Amino acid sequence: MWTQITRADPGHSAAYVERFRVMAARGEDLGGEARLVDALLPRRARVLDAGCGPGRVGAFLADAGHDVVGVDVDPVLIAAAEQDHPGPRWIVGDLAELDLPGLGIAGGFDGIVCAGNVMTFLAAGTRREVLRRLRAHLRDDGRAAVGFGAGRGYPFDEFLTDVQAAGLVPDLLLSTWDLRPFHPDADFLVAVLRPGAASDR
Repeated sequence: MWTQITRADPGHSAAYVERFRVMAARGEDLGGEARLVDALLPRRARVLDAGCGPGRVGAFLADAGHDVVGVDVDPVLIAAAEQDHPGPRWIVGDLAELDLPGLGIAGGFDGIVCAGNVMTFLAAGTRREVLRRLRAHLRDDGRAAVGFGAGRGYPFDEFLTDVQAAGLVPDLLLSTWDLRPFHPDADFLVAVLRPGAASDR
């Protein structure tokens, strides 16, 4: 869906980058997702920012001392991440084809973050495969945090079914990145996931 949007509006990605640059210049809080992920991780962890956009979440985690790799399909967003947040490794790539070891980057991440409604921008037929590939890059004792809003074409129950099929298990379900409990009427889901044991699948 993101690719369709940017093809229809070639200036969309640049406007998206500028929006977050303006918010950062105003001193707005852009680190909520990263604070939750940081709390899940050991110090100096390896983190994959899946669908990293212009790098705001990964940059916060890198500043906290983590080793961050960010991947996004949009080269404009990756260029902005490289310009605004040097340090992490930023890569143009499709999450449905994610194979970091094939690029010479070891898997085995301690944590994965997938924020910014990334899951709802994926083609419907690739969502489960993306979750499988995230699982393949996660350590057996690692955890992933995935967040997106309701009403975006990916019902939460369908996502949780895909999570299980991908070999992941929910550890914690929240309705916000600031730890408010999930409830049936929530308009947002943050799922903290861990690799499932054979008996969980």
